[in-house]
Amino acid sequence: MQNIFSLKTICLLFLLVSSISFAQDEPQKMHLEEIAPEVEGKQSVKEEIKEYINHHLLDSHDFGLYSYVNDAGEHKYVGFPLPVILWDNGLQVFSSSKLHHGESVAEVNGNYYKLYHGKIYKTDAEGTIHYDEHHHATNVKPFDLSITKNVFTIFLVGLLIFFMFRRMAKSYQKGAIPKGMGRLLEPIVLYIRDDIAIPNIGKKHYKRYMSFLLTVFFFIWIINLLGLTPLGVNVTNNIAVTLALALLTYLITTFTANKNYWGHIFWMPGVPWPMKIILAPIELLGTFIKPFSLLIRLYANITAGHIVLMSIIGLMFIFKNWLGSSLSFGLAFVLALLELLVAALQAYIFTMLSALYFGSAVEEHHHGDEHH
Repeated sequence: MQNIFSLKTICLLFLLVSSISFAQDEPQKMHLEEIAPEVEGKQSVKEEIKEYINHHLLDSHDFGLYSYVNDAGEHKYVGFPLPVILWDNGLQVFSSSKLHHGESVAEVNGNYYKLYHGKIYKTDAEGTIHYDEHHHATNVKPFDLSITKNVFTIFLVGLLIFFMFRRMAKSYQKGAIPKGMGRLLEPIVLYIRDDIAIPNIGKKHYKRYMSFLLTVFFFIWIINLLGLTPLGVNVTNNIAVTLALALLTYLITTFTANKNYWGHIFWMPGVPWPMKIILAPIELLGTFIKPFSLLIRLYANITAGHIVLMSIIGLMFIFKNWLGSSLSFGLAFVLALLELLVAALQAYIFTMLSALYFGSAVEEHHHGDEHH
């Protein structure tokens, strides 16, 4: 109980620090006077807030914590670089510090690269970017295999999950009653087993899927919690990440399904044969729609949460008075508390629906009571 209480306290402290950090650092990040000194109206502030939100949701080639403008008017970044890996007539590897957040041209083995709107283009020594009639960059884009901020976070969370469960396994080796990390994780593991896996998959087959269900639950939950910290990590609002998670669910469902599952799709029992011909393609399409709904639900909810929260925080810079700013801060704080619930809820929904799909794949024709 004390460990659970401590976890809640830490989450609330992270949330408070996040809110205060946004309130203190946002004017420096937006540096409105530096970008648009000639525009003083509210419309300019709104445009800058919109640009910052769009920038915040994007992935990056470095792990930036925050930025500020010093007394000399120079834009300083606080963070650390990540490796840039490009395939351009061979493997080109260098540090993202050479790009200097898009302000410099990186020279590697006689080739020149420039970071422009989050993408790396091949260019010349002056960093020239060519455009088409729609003002889209036409420079060659090398195949990008870089360790970006999202990729680095995924590796970090993977190591964290491995460390957590390794500690849990060691605690069970010392005795039947777990201690430390084991005591913290045991109720969650038992809940996933007894309330998600067994009721939806059945006692006969649930063990085959427990490793995936536990991994995906803790991965999504921890990633979502990191998104509420000042680190600015937004992994599950990247549709490529949610697509990969949903694709894993689809592949596991497809390759572990029994003949009864495919029989109900291609030749549904108890239905007249003309209707079977009509229903077969619909049922087959449903196998693709289910994982698609998984990826869209997770992506849309997390992205919408970040946009709404940051938009409310941005209202403080529009009102510029104690009443409006206080109301905006209070609303943002309450919404951030709600986001803590959403972080766990989205992990639960993804895990629950995955278990439902696995259960339908291994359900046996004459053993329907197994799921109860």
